[in-house]
Amino acid sequence: MTISERKKSLKNLGKFLSQFQKNGIFKQKDIPNNDIFFEVLTQLVERAQVQNPWFTKENVLFALYNWGKALQPQKIDRWFSMENFNDNVTPKTIGVVMAGNIPLVGFHDFLCVLASGHNIKAKLSSNDKLLLPLLAKYLMYLNPEYKNKIEFTDETLKNIDAVIATGSNNTARYFEYYFGKYPHIIRKNRNSVAVLSGRETPEELRLLADDIMRYFGLGCRNVSKIFVPADYDFNPLFEALLKYKDLINYQKYANNYTYNKAVYLMSVDEYVRNSLIDNGLILLKQDSRYASPVGTLFYEYYNNTDEVIKILNHDKDKIQTIVSHLPEIENTIYFGTTQSPELWDYADGVNTVKFLNKLN
Repeated sequence: MTISERKKSLKNLGKFLSQFQKNGIFKQKDIPNNDIFFEVLTQLVERAQVQNPWFTKENVLFALYNWGKALQPQKIDRWFSMENFNDNVTPKTIGVVMAGNIPLVGFHDFLCVLASGHNIKAKLSSNDKLLLPLLAKYLMYLNPEYKNKIEFTDETLKNIDAVIATGSNNTARYFEYYFGKYPHIIRKNRNSVAVLSGRETPEELRLLADDIMRYFGLGCRNVSKIFVPADYDFNPLFEALLKYKDLINYQKYANNYTYNKAVYLMSVDEYVRNSLIDNGLILLKQDSRYASPVGTLFYEYYNNTDEVIKILNHDKDKIQTIVSHLPEIENTIYFGTTQSPELWDYADGVNTVKFLNKLN
């Protein structure tokens, strides 16, 4: 399949996804194969929460909306111009083990493999088995060659040439054991952080609330910890977070919030109890770790930004993204953008396309 054919397919997929907006579904004209797939995907948006209670309609639509934005024609052209995609590819079969913590979390790996001209054999998470197979079928209708390039399996990955696997620190050891003999990218736990100055505007804090609460905080790009100055006033942040106040009425989120609150309040460690801040929606717990549980946001005080920079550099392998407006903090992204990565934003800072191109 030529580069131009790959680009054309991705652009048409982007047009199809553009009908699914974060504020609703709006059918458009002149979308290839819309008569076959529009109603089916609309039904899956409604059904996803039955298969996985964390996949609310709002969150599924938000995921589709962001991928529709990422697959705009000009962005696809930019991505292809940035990477050394090859017209003369001897296709390899890439095994991809996908996570299922948020909707379509493995979609970028899927796109990278196909854009590179290789074949994909994907093992889906049981938590996210509905959406990607439909989008794969859409591509097959656009170009029948994809029928020989896309395979989904529930079995252990075999007859593959390379592996991309995403999971926890524990599953990473399993992946290393089974797939270490292949060229591979194996991803472990990572979390995102924000470094705050206390001078953030109300709008920046409202955007930070999205970074924290979107997808119930389940994504590796969700901000799970904030660094704040020693005299930080949490009230403006609490006010911003209340845009998500209705989440406490969602049973699974409420159960996690209530459970964690009970654990912290019953702790024998007086420091844990005294450092806990609660606004009835989310718990703020002073903690040096990064992976805060659902319904909890970790925080850590700092005296100067040099302290934070030292910590971030030491723990860079644990951190996915950094949100901040402080100029001295390097490699930051803007408030509200953690869950809207571009095609050229690679997980863990590892260029997936470069890895795939080296297999040729």
